[in-house]
Amino acid sequence: MTPPPEEGPPQPASAGRQSEHGYRGRAAALVALMVLIITMLLVFTPHTGDTNQILLQLYRRLYYIPIVYAAFIFGRRGGVLTGAVASILFWVYTAVSEYYGLITSAEQTRFETILEITMFIAVGALFGSLRDAEERRTRDLRQVSVQLEEAYKKLEERAIQLINIQDYTQSILRSITSAVLTVGPDGSVTTANPAAERMLGVSEFEMVPKPIAALFRDDGGINADVGRVLAGRLPLMLREVTLVTAGGRTIHVQASTSRMRAVGGRILGAVVTMEDVSDVKALTEQLIRADRLAAMGELTAGVAHEVRNPLGVIRATVQLLEEAQCDPQRIHEAADIIKQEIDRLDRVIKALLDFGRPSTPTLVGTDVDSVIDDVVLFTKRFATQSDVVIERNAAIELPLVLADPDQLKQVFLNLVTNAVQAMEESGGRIWISERSEGDFVEVEIADNGPGIRAEDLNKVFDPFYSKRTGGTGLGLTIVHRIVDEHGGHIEVESSTEGTTFRVSLPAIVDN
Repeated sequence: MTPPPEEGPPQPASAGRQSEHGYRGRAAALVALMVLIITMLLVFTPHTGDTNQILLQLYRRLYYIPIVYAAFIFGRRGGVLTGAVASILFWVYTAVSEYYGLITSAEQTRFETILEITMFIAVGALFGSLRDAEERRTRDLRQVSVQLEEAYKKLEERAIQLINIQDYTQSILRSITSAVLTVGPDGSVTTANPAAERMLGVSEFEMVPKPIAALFRDDGGINADVGRVLAGRLPLMLREVTLVTAGGRTIHVQASTSRMRAVGGRILGAVVTMEDVSDVKALTEQLIRADRLAAMGELTAGVAHEVRNPLGVIRATVQLLEEAQCDPQRIHEAADIIKQEIDRLDRVIKALLDFGRPSTPTLVGTDVDSVIDDVVLFTKRFATQSDVVIERNAAIELPLVLADPDQLKQVFLNLVTNAVQAMEESGGRIWISERSEGDFVEVEIADNGPGIRAEDLNKVFDPFYSKRTGGTGLGLTIVHRIVDEHGGHIEVESSTEGTTFRVSLPAIVDN
């Protein structure tokens, strides 16, 4: 195989034009020389004899050679021009020959001359047109070739960019510590990064193209999440699950399942991201146990404090009874004190039992608006006696919540009662508003009372925390527990202008 010739330095455009002009000039001179030679052959060939007649017929046919050559080099313009020159010379030659009587049949000669001249010009025009068409086609093909070459270069650059992006994406997937699985529209695994291989103890080659459920003994509901996302019902699923791998390893993960779409919106599959939170969960459980022990210690101290005080009073009263020496008045007063303290102990024990052994809620679809109506009805008279006005701001068409109506009444009754008791000396106003916030129904109970001090705000839900004389300090603790058991949350804000409790409960959403 011979090596390709070395390319020389590029020639300037002016040099190319000069070369083209030189070539065309030489071609024009050659055409003129051929026409001249053919004309001379006709002029100097005698008209007598059969051989000379045959030669004359042949010579005039030779005009087609420069005509065709001119058409090939210069196109239709050159072919027609050469045909016209040849026609003029041939006409002059024929006219002169006829004038000197060299032609015997003048009419036949004129007809042949006109036919020959017509053929000269027609052949020049025809071959020139063919040459022009071919040149235009060649020019178009050359332009298309240039365009294709440019498109190929752009496509090649784009392919290089896509390869670089793919390498960059693969580097990111290999570098991140979270396990990433991509799933096709049929729910089968298409790719897995090294972190997923380490987490599941299976290589990517063994995962692809198995269904994602086949990678686990217990997938914790990830396969169902993938099905919902692929069906288009949910664009994203995020939750904490416990997985059991095919090898029997239990892992606590934060799993995220999201939809993967093409540019046109077609669903290509799903992306499942899993982050191992086993250590975090173990640490959280330790902290929860520590908090429970701390809460148990505080609860024990509170119980001891709440029980010791009445017992101390009862002890002192018994001593008074011993010193009463059968004085009926003193015995009666001491007996009243003992009964009051026993009632106080009974209230503490009852509240403690309600807190420690809560009843199992009966969850049904509940209209929060109806619950608030009952609470306002229960507390309206009590509030009026304390010069407190309750105002409602009910929302229209609130969704139902899955809750125990009686326990919800207990929550809101406690909050409204606390607000009234905080303003029973000065009077005030309570605003109860309801609204839908995303997947939650939010109830806000606000008052314009004296408020809660900033240093006490984070203690309001602690057991036995109470600033009211005779209070057990377990009311808001029970409220917090009930809200938690219903999957909701409660927040409190307070200032010198009043206090606001905000209760959010999960709404029943129709799928």
